[in-house]
Amino acid sequence: MKRVAANDPVAIQERGKKHYQEGHYRGAFEYWRKAAELGNVDAIYLLSLLYRDGRGVVLRRMKEKEWYQLEEAAIAGHVGARFTLARNEKTRCGRTDRAVKHLIIAANLGCDYSMKALKQCHENGEVDDDKFTTALQAHKTAVDMN
Repeated sequence: MKRVAANDPVAIQERGKKHYQEGHYRGAFEYWRKAAELGNVDAIYLLSLLYRDGRGVVLRRMKEKEWYQLEEAAIAGHVGARFTLARNEKTRCGRTDRAVKHLIIAANLGCDYSMKALKQCHENGEVDDDKFTTALQAHKTAVDMN
């Protein structure tokens, strides 16, 4: 509780997780919003999930808020958010070209799910050989570094 009072973004995010797990979604929203304001990337991503599911949030403009939070988290380097954006672009919007761009970025950061999805796109003819090979090499480098 001291860390939350001291505005520790990780502690605040964890307090939000506790609320979420207990089904107190509004409380989770408040803690995650505060942690996001303090720069916690995971909290930004978790907010997008609340907006997606309509839990603890005002139902007005939920989809816009979900996408905004996903984009903010992706820009900050959250690979899960980047992968989710790719999936949303392809399945919700039919924008394979944008999905592929997100997948390449996430694969370059070492995201295995993105690499698998990118491989599927390559097999479907949605990614050319050069882009796929480059992404595969970058993915391997990122994984080897961790």
